Amino acid sequence: MSEFPSIDEVHDMLDEIAEEIPKDFFRELNQGILLLPQHKIHPESRARDKLYIMGEYHKNITGRQIIIYYGSFKRFYQEISKERLYQKLKDTLLHEFTHHLESLAGEKGLEIKDARDLYKYKNRHKD
Repeated sequence: MSEFPSIDEVHDMLDEIAEEIPKDFFRELNQGILLLPQHKIHPESRARDKLYIMGEYHKNITGRQIIIYYGSFKRFYQEISKERLYQKLKDTLLHEFTHHLESLAGEKGLEIKDARDLYKYKNRHKD
């Protein structure tokens, strides 16, 4: 890819991906999907091989929301094709929807998997 897509282009990709997701998945996602311009690094990231946060699921007293970090995608995937970027966005959005659906069902399977993945990352990258 010669130039990373603009935030507007990525927003359009996310809209297209969201259209493919069953409407029932959006139940109680009252704050929707938000694309933020910044990047976000995990608080336990190591100096080398930074651990970027691509997306997050939030549930609080005001509601439920999925956040996607455009800046994280731009920094981490700056050299991939538009098609691969689309797939990475889709994977991330579906991951966050899984958190949402598990939250509605009172499940924590993906949270446990994410914690295991973080543990593996931390043990691989000891400073």
